[in-house]
Amino acid sequence: MSEPQAERPGSPSGPAPDAPAPEAPAEQPQAAGAGEEAEERDQPQDVWAARRDLVDHSPRTMNIGARTRFGGGTVHGDQNNLAGNQITGDVFLGGKTEIHWSLAGLTGSATVSGEVPPQRLERLDASFTAAGETVEELLGRLRRERVLVLSGTRFSGRRTAALVLLHRLGAVPVHILDRDTDPGSLADRLAGTGERQVRGYVLGDLATRRGNPLREPHLLAARDRLAQQDAYLVITVGHTAVLEDVTAVPWRAPGGTEVLAAHVATHVDPGTATGLLRLPAVTDFLARGHRLRETAAFARLLARYAAGEVTEEEVTAFSRISLENQVQEWFEEDESTLHLRDKAFLVALAAFDGGPYALTAELSDLLYRFLLDTQHPGRPAEVPVFGTHIDKRLQLARAEGYEDDEHTEWGPVTQFKAKFLDERVPLVLLRLVWTGHPSARPALIEWLRRLADDGRPLVRTRAAATVAVLARTDLPSAMALVIEPWATSRLFRHRLVAVNSLTLAHLVGTPNIPRILDDWSSGDDRALRWVAARAYALIGPELPGQALAALREAARSLYADLADPDEFDLEMVGELSDAVALLLLSPAHDQVLKELLTHVDDDPAVHALTLTAFVNACDHQEEDGDPAGRPPVLAWYADAATAGDEAAGGLAYLWRRALADRHTTRPALDALSKWVLTADRSPGTEWALAALLPQLVTTPTEYQRLSHLLRTMPGQDGAPPPEVAARLLTTFPPR
Repeated sequence: MSEPQAERPGSPSGPAPDAPAPEAPAEQPQAAGAGEEAEERDQPQDVWAARRDLVDHSPRTMNIGARTRFGGGTVHGDQNNLAGNQITGDVFLGGKTEIHWSLAGLTGSATVSGEVPPQRLERLDASFTAAGETVEELLGRLRRERVLVLSGTRFSGRRTAALVLLHRLGAVPVHILDRDTDPGSLADRLAGTGERQVRGYVLGDLATRRGNPLREPHLLAARDRLAQQDAYLVITVGHTAVLEDVTAVPWRAPGGTEVLAAHVATHVDPGTATGLLRLPAVTDFLARGHRLRETAAFARLLARYAAGEVTEEEVTAFSRISLENQVQEWFEEDESTLHLRDKAFLVALAAFDGGPYALTAELSDLLYRFLLDTQHPGRPAEVPVFGTHIDKRLQLARAEGYEDDEHTEWGPVTQFKAKFLDERVPLVLLRLVWTGHPSARPALIEWLRRLADDGRPLVRTRAAATVAVLARTDLPSAMALVIEPWATSRLFRHRLVAVNSLTLAHLVGTPNIPRILDDWSSGDDRALRWVAARAYALIGPELPGQALAALREAARSLYADLADPDEFDLEMVGELSDAVALLLLSPAHDQVLKELLTHVDDDPAVHALTLTAFVNACDHQEEDGDPAGRPPVLAWYADAATAGDEAAGGLAYLWRRALADRHTTRPALDALSKWVLTADRSPGTEWALAALLPQLVTTPTEYQRLSHLLRTMPGQDGAPPPEVAARLLTTFPPR
């Protein structure tokens, strides 16, 4: 959520004019639900809170990890930083390498009736494996009752099981029935066709509805007809099938390892099969939760690899390419196979992978409306209030639901979440939709703009993460259509989404992001300068030298022309200081400190930037930081002093410079006062302060300033003076 800007600890030193921050002109009219009142509430979110939201709500594919912390007794403690990480998994967001394989012979949904070739039955039987239910039990039940109803999820191998059961029972030839067979006419469809008597029937994915369920009388009539023919029938249904007084046998998909081993064994000898199953590419493939048809195709590819017909690269690429083909199938299927609302859900789940399911479903319907507007302009968009069952939606998306904690401003809250089984799906899917289906771009862009206006940090962060993937795929379009309009907006919440988009785009390997930030930070547009400063604060740990150089140059540009004090951008001065402070408490803190010490006296602008940023960093306290309760900079100093690190001397030097500068003396003393109050309830902080304070008293003026602070400072909220102040005063060297 947007939070009010924290009060700056002090004004910069140097010839800064005494002028108020410039007033932002009114924003243009917003979409429905936004307006003048929303604009008045729009404030720049505190830089520390903004980073926390970005870390908490970024998708798992961007590998940011847990909340960035500066605890563990050191600034670098348990670092899960924003910079330097890459997309997880074998995913290419640029060009696509095509490696083709044959899917012939795999079982798939049949929509018309026909006889199954005997060779196919024998091949399926040779590689068949089951999980949980024994084949003997199923065969016994089918033999006794002649009709067996198998209930399981799609792509679980239930149709293959039906064919194999009939084959092992000797009920051949086997005839496939149309899935649209009306349950009431089921018995009439068991007449057989052709010259040979049909002894086995498979009715896969029977279509049932609330007004037309599969009832027990339907099965009894079918059983009588089957007995006359000495034939057998296996019906497969999903978990949501409408059944009345019919008991279905649950069918669970066998494990991928068992299925792959069984298929490989039909192609190569046992010794070769053992070696193939130990390949790293096989381990990775099995961890991805691929469907059975893909597992069977992979087994054939492994056999070709063993015969020297394909390369190891092709084996390794199989998992990724099968995933790309699956995603492509989703969006190439027509409305009769995959409804537009389901496609909208797939896109929303890609954006909100690992997020709350209810939120994903809510925003997928919003996208569905925009897609309908594109597909049928002028026609009112109608969204069903009640639609697809959760399990069916997740099954279609090859996803899973689970309960987990979600970070909120009130603390962790347990929610039902949804994520793809394969973490590569979101990246592949978003790339395909953006580049392969340009007609969907207007709806997708409008959807992202609405997400950027949402009041929930998770929604805004995921909008930024989605745009980051689009930028990695097509940077010019993403910049022109989405990022730049956000970056130049007068609304801070839009600019912050632009900041996060650029940050995450850089994280996933998008080129030229630092070049964009360099141009913006030195330009005339205040909004773009604001975005560049915030973004450099987040990507800076990966390239601290370049980031600090850009921030110093931006500070100099603010002081370059002081002819009109009303034009001085005090807001930008604060943003630059916050950016440097954030970098000072980043994993690159040692290099950042050296840069600050090297350039502190370059010129008035850099001098002001350095000291103000240092005081900002000292004033910051992590909510879940140091276990001993020490402020981050103080913890850094104490650990560095204990280890004999030169950083301790550098931190003490900046403290003395900040206390001595007339523009930062007051905010520096305020920050030190907070440390003293913390020490009153934290022994670890007291010991660290006892080590630092003597290093800050090297002249009579310094002694007088700090001793006066300790002798006169009040307690918190009007309480008596803290007792720790008197104890700390004894650590001073003789006057």
